[in-house]
Amino acid sequence: MKLRIEDDTLRLRLSQGELDEFAQMGRVEGAVHFGLNPAQRLTYALERGSEPAQTLPEAEPVQVHYEPGALTVLVPFALAKTWVETDQNGFSHLLPLAENQHLRILVEKDLDCRH
Repeated sequence: MKLRIEDDTLRLRLSQGELDEFAQMGRVEGAVHFGLNPAQRLTYALERGSEPAQTLPEAEPVQVHYEPGALTVLVPFALAKTWVETDQNGFSHLLPLAENQHLRILVEKDLDCRH
């Protein structure tokens, strides 16, 4: 899974194998290592919510959970199912932050071109 971070934009791109894993397991994860110590890494994941959606009406449909060393993008079950099972290439969401800022989240299929 490719992770791209630029300013207030977070972008995840999944290969066909990762897309299949996400469809079956509801989670796919990657990691970037920054040193010899196993704790010197950043794990990043895309995770599907459970069915039926546990999201409250006022909650954001796509959420991000961050703690030191771990970043997880949480996607509602219905959105994940539609994305995986259709030709829809991706989806995006603007997550409100403090002081009129937003985190733009993009999740896309990174599939080979078939000519």
